[in-house]
Amino acid sequence: MLAAVESLVAELRTVGLPISVSEQIDALRALEHVDLGRPIEVQVALRATLVKVAAHEHAFDTVFGLFFRPTADPDRGSGPVLTGLSDDELRELLVDALRAGDVALQRALAAVFVDRHADVQPGRPVAGTYYLYRTMRAVDADRLVTELLTGEPGDGPAGLDARLRTERAEGTVQQFRIEVESEIRRRLVADRGAAAVAKTLRTPLPEDVAFLTASAKEIETLRETVDPLARVLAARLAQRRRHRRSTRPDVRRTVRAALSTGGVPAAVVHRPPRPPKPRLVVLADISGSVSTFATFTLYLVSALRGAFASVRTFVFVDGVDEVTDLLATEPDLAAATRRINSEGLGVWLDGHSDYGHALESFWDSWGTQITGRTTVLVLGDARSNYHAPRAEVLRRIRARAAQLYWLNPEPTAAWDSGDSVIGGYAPHCDAVVECRTVRQLKAFVDGLGDGSR
Repeated sequence: MLAAVESLVAELRTVGLPISVSEQIDALRALEHVDLGRPIEVQVALRATLVKVAAHEHAFDTVFGLFFRPTADPDRGSGPVLTGLSDDELRELLVDALRAGDVALQRALAAVFVDRHADVQPGRPVAGTYYLYRTMRAVDADRLVTELLTGEPGDGPAGLDARLRTERAEGTVQQFRIEVESEIRRRLVADRGAAAVAKTLRTPLPEDVAFLTASAKEIETLRETVDPLARVLAARLAQRRRHRRSTRPDVRRTVRAALSTGGVPAAVVHRPPRPPKPRLVVLADISGSVSTFATFTLYLVSALRGAFASVRTFVFVDGVDEVTDLLATEPDLAAATRRINSEGLGVWLDGHSDYGHALESFWDSWGTQITGRTTVLVLGDARSNYHAPRAEVLRRIRARAAQLYWLNPEPTAAWDSGDSVIGGYAPHCDAVVECRTVRQLKAFVDGLGDGSR
């Protein structure tokens, strides 16, 4: 058990979960209070001591299943009763098992379907994704959902009732898919060992997923990550401002406090901190190549309005438009994005990125409103489709502003390659920051709001 916990912690650290030595000791002590013969109790105890963020639970559950689940038994679920049935008969039996919630029968059927259709090849260094695809194709998940809904009674409003029953059926089939996936992983672990399989299953944590390469499912997970992140950052920045110590002593209050110590100023009283809040102006490239990154950054900055004296937001492709009021009035991120796209905001001519024209348009219309208390934040990859970069416009903006930062969602190695002109803009920025993930975005906004940048 000790070796399994050590292997689990080592793999979780490799994935990116922050686990200290003391937390590992706490996990071992927690196991003294559970039944080690029941994997679910072990899982709950270890998750409670090792996982601190809800978004990391999926990564923990995946790794736990490799090191603590029993390995595959070649005879389990392959008796003559099940193996002698056709796929259609197995599917009918599966529908009955799903309706009855018979987990044991579902696992046995998952083993039979994997035997017949996964075609697991021993020794291959794979994660089992293709094996899962082959098995679920034979199961026909869509057909299962339809059969689960057939003949099921419904109450209440027809539209709502149908939607609830459909979601319930889809969730039931999804649970069977998880059983199939677990069966495949058990067989892979039995063949190659848990450590080897863990290497092929490693995926980045939600906060480490690159904006530019995120899949639709990962983008949905990112949305769930950014919502609590905005609240945590806002609370943290407000607390730092309240507790930041001023360097200026308050003579009057110090002398008054010294009366209790015979006139000796034993403790110096400082003036309450009144750090000026920065005024933030955001220029965001919303062209297709970086739209995901810009959307999440705009949402996060908008959610942190309280940390700044004012936040004004502009979007651009080859033109520029202000969307400050739009972001303030729309109920959520998705609605704001749809409205920006439907109204064609940020587009001037052909909808292809032209940083030079966009910057010049911003300077002509709003340049005089940039002051010595303004922090300008530019979001984009600086790929201008070989148009003139007009870096002198950015220089004029920087001359009027207090600070100017550029967040680039591309890896540093890709800068100044192809049509990237970031090298021409960099001399006029206080910093050009690689910002490919939520983790990097959080670190930058955290420093920006508390004035450390």
